[in-house]
Amino acid sequence: MARSDRRRSGLDAPRGRGGMLARSGPQTPRDTFGRFSEAFARAMGTSGFLIGMTVFVTVWLWWNIALPRAWQFDPAATNFTLLTLILSLQASYAAPLILLAQNRQDDRDRVQIEQDRQRAERNLADTEYLAREIVALRMAIEESGAGSPHTQPVTREVLRTELRALLAELREEDPEPTP
Repeated sequence: MARSDRRRSGLDAPRGRGGMLARSGPQTPRDTFGRFSEAFARAMGTSGFLIGMTVFVTVWLWWNIALPRAWQFDPAATNFTLLTLILSLQASYAAPLILLAQNRQDDRDRVQIEQDRQRAERNLADTEYLAREIVALRMAIEESGAGSPHTQPVTREVLRTELRALLAELREEDPEPTP
């Protein structure tokens, strides 16, 4: 497989097995940041992240309540101002990153919907063409049977007989046996 075949770009290209760093070719800063935001949003949506945040906050609160005042760095007397600031900062970055990841997913979905629509249009056109061909064949068969009183109507058995005769002629002309 050629290297250019392996390097698919665009919104409809699936992500490789190697993760974010496995993609070959030049990356724009916007694409890199978008991929980072998707990874961040995916990580925040896991149970591991929620459990980790719960453990972090629990340890933080326990440290600043249970330990001696000299060891506390965010005492309860100040209503855990530093913890509140850290969680607010995390939330202020998380919301836009999650929105960016959703916008990128919307773009991929839009491309996929367009491809599905085009495929459906092609399938419909093919189906309509085949239906017209079947109707034309039926009309030709009906006309061939109704043309003369001496002509026998074309039935399945007549068609089978004709096809067998043609097959026999082809076998006589072809000296090599077919496998």
